[in-house]
Amino acid sequence: MVYNTNNKNLEMSNKYETLKHHQQDNSDSGSGDEDNGPSITDLGPIEYPPGEHRLQHPYCLWFSKRPSQIQGVQGYIQALRLVGQVGTVEQWWALYSHMARLQDIPAHRDLHLFKKGIKPMWEDAANKKGGKWVIRLRKEQAGRAWENLCMAMLGEQFMAGNEICGVVVSTRYQEFLLSIWNRTASDQATTSRIRDALKRLLNLPSTATMEYKTHNDCLKYGASKTIPNNVLKS
Repeated sequence: MVYNTNNKNLEMSNKYETLKHHQQDNSDSGSGDEDNGPSITDLGPIEYPPGEHRLQHPYCLWFSKRPSQIQGVQGYIQALRLVGQVGTVEQWWALYSHMARLQDIPAHRDLHLFKKGIKPMWEDAANKKGGKWVIRLRKEQAGRAWENLCMAMLGEQFMAGNEICGVVVSTRYQEFLLSIWNRTASDQATTSRIRDALKRLLNLPSTATMEYKTHNDCLKYGASKTIPNNVLKS
């Protein structure tokens, strides 16, 4: 299939190609991404070429490298890189075709696909009262699950209205973490519906584990630590 990709999308695709090389070249360095200059937080309005299939919501793809030590909110913002944005099915596949495969991305990197206008941060107004379902998968299982998770969100298959904010994949050495963020952690009916949809849509293996974490608790205790209370396990 040939896509009618406009210049802005092509520019973002080229930026991702550069980013792929950056991921590989600096995977063992301690410099991080801080020398890339100030982080871009908005790419302007999305263009909708005639004849393309418009998504219900526009989305932005972000990339980040986790710092070796806690650097606070400002440090996290500086580590985020806005890679591109999509508003149609064709634009998504054009961008996705330029993405490095998960098995080629070094450990401790994150890819974030979020609705345009929502930053992939706990502190964002759309996220601060919400939470996330976290799924742990073996490295070899994560690639297909990540693709299915993105497609399920873009296709509005979770039937959760405006509750879905975005999805994240976090690379680790032995396992990868997939997560889906929603706006309202206190709405247990919706969080349970999202959990059930994840199991159905991703066809998760029996070895996969799931847990729900509120962003408020992540702020208090840290994302990687065991969180007491307010954790819904699958």
